[in-house]
Amino acid sequence: MASKSRVSILDYFNIVCEGENGKIESNCKACGTRIQAKRTVTSNFVTHLKRKHQAMYDEFVRKKDVKREAMQTCTGPPSGRMIPQTAAGLNKFDYSDPRQSLISEAIAKMIIRDLQPPQIVEYEGFRELLQLLEPRYIPVQCHYIQQQLLPAYVSQVQLAAKQALKGAESCSVTLDLWRSSSVGNSSGAGYLGVTCHFINADWHIRSALLACLPLPDHSNTQQMLSEFDEISESHGITGKVFRVVADLLPCESRSDFRLPGFSLIGNGEEDEEGEEDGSNGDPGEGESKEGISSNEYHRSLDQCLGRSRIDCFARLLAQCIKEGVCASPHVSLPLNKASLLYNYIIATVAPEKLVQVFGSSANWQRPSSTDKWNDQLKILRQMVDSMDFLEDIVDRNDLVLGNLEKELLRELVEVLEPFEEASDMVQGDKHVSISLALPCVLGLRKHLAEVVTHQCSGIVMGLSQALDRRLAGILEDPLYVTATTLDPQFKLSWSSDSDWHKQVLLEEVEKHTRTLSPIEHYSETQPSPSKRCKLFSFIKQRPTMQAKTVEQELSTYLHEEPTDEDPLQYWKRKSIDFPLLSQVAKKVFTVPATTTSVDQIFNTVSKTLRPDQCRFLPKNLDTLIYLKANYRILWS
Repeated sequence: MASKSRVSILDYFNIVCEGENGKIESNCKACGTRIQAKRTVTSNFVTHLKRKHQAMYDEFVRKKDVKREAMQTCTGPPSGRMIPQTAAGLNKFDYSDPRQSLISEAIAKMIIRDLQPPQIVEYEGFRELLQLLEPRYIPVQCHYIQQQLLPAYVSQVQLAAKQALKGAESCSVTLDLWRSSSVGNSSGAGYLGVTCHFINADWHIRSALLACLPLPDHSNTQQMLSEFDEISESHGITGKVFRVVADLLPCESRSDFRLPGFSLIGNGEEDEEGEEDGSNGDPGEGESKEGISSNEYHRSLDQCLGRSRIDCFARLLAQCIKEGVCASPHVSLPLNKASLLYNYIIATVAPEKLVQVFGSSANWQRPSSTDKWNDQLKILRQMVDSMDFLEDIVDRNDLVLGNLEKELLRELVEVLEPFEEASDMVQGDKHVSISLALPCVLGLRKHLAEVVTHQCSGIVMGLSQALDRRLAGILEDPLYVTATTLDPQFKLSWSSDSDWHKQVLLEEVEKHTRTLSPIEHYSETQPSPSKRCKLFSFIKQRPTMQAKTVEQELSTYLHEEPTDEDPLQYWKRKSIDFPLLSQVAKKVFTVPATTTSVDQIFNTVSKTLRPDQCRFLPKNLDTLIYLKANYRILWS
């Protein structure tokens, strides 16, 4: 049988880079000369070999002749004009070809980012698409993705994470749990995500998902913490963990809270509201869907983790808002009517007429469906501010809101506006430290005490009670007092008893600092003396500086005016002036007030996977989640 190996002039060159329109730059393997040309026009490469390396050129011509004869033997002599093989794009890439590797990597990226099953590479429609886009590409097999490519990416992430954590003085860890009826056959099965947050030597916050592990029984806290200990040991963070953020039992669906009755249309389909009362199917205060008391679960975690465990501020805040809004079921009726009005005008009114209500761009498009209450509130505010205009362009009287309904919606927007602002701060991918938690609670308390309402008094009372029940403890917690005071934009400007809070801070700082000796302090603040000390011996040496006490550092720090400078950059700049305080700052600012990326992924998976879609669940979902959460480590 004739050989089917590909003969290419590029075999004699090393491709350095590949640009647009097929342009490539290569170095000659023999002399290193840089040659620029198009992949489909190789005359420059051939000319270089013919002029500079005759022996290599003769070898190339001989191989081409042998290849041509073999093809003629198999297919017979061509009739008419001969079409070069490469001109019609018939040749497949070599597996070592950069273009082949780039496409394979792009497919892996798609599988990871969209949590698609690796089997997609063998779907007939997917292969037809690849053939259309790049006929020269050799499709990879599913087992190659599962057994080679994904494990290689996992190894890269693990190595990078361990290397980064070596230099971390301390870190905080978030434990995230998820259970779905579409995962496995056991009702208690789920996944555990362990995310580490640390500050590197350059005072930048970094987060990495250390592991995503299947759990046969998520209610078994001993098993969960045993897994956590193994992960900590394997990544070298045992003894470095400052705080562990671990929350309530996972529910079957981590759906976001929505304004009750405010059902919007997006992408041509109505949102699926599981519960009209806004409960979204979550378990009650005292018991989860599995019948396990949340209080017992908390006690179990506290016994195992001790004082290092705290709740996630973002989730506590969301729970407060949910309880407060649902305390007045009567608000769902005007909200439902407002959503009907919104859905009608979006479907019937020309976009150019709605620009002044929902946007200022000439290319405005209708907002897509949203499942977050704060995004819904933004749409509701735009409607309330332009209600007269909207009612003028609507030809249905049954959608016109009454005066009491309009007043209720205005009050609702006013009551929830500060809660919306707080939620916006602690949502998204950006790391937000717990230094914002205490000022948020104080600001929300002040707002609820001052707001005047007639239609929403029940919501104000419900929000106040939820705030006191779930978040009041933050105001007296030494951790939050320390974090807020060490935030240069706040310091003690929020405190009504600065002397007491200063004492709380001093006690907390002393727990987490090691006192620097004068020699250590001097070596950190002064450059090492020159080895040629005899040459400059006539210069009087400066006296050794005495280390400041914690009280002296704190007094100097608080004496300075607050600043809006980023806290981490501030402490990077001030770590020499305040070495003891900066040690504590590098600990407390690792604790997140936000949910983690893996928690957001769990939320996404819960929404996209239904119990009747179990067969679409990737078998290696834990690997895909791990890589998706650490996507930036691989492809920053």
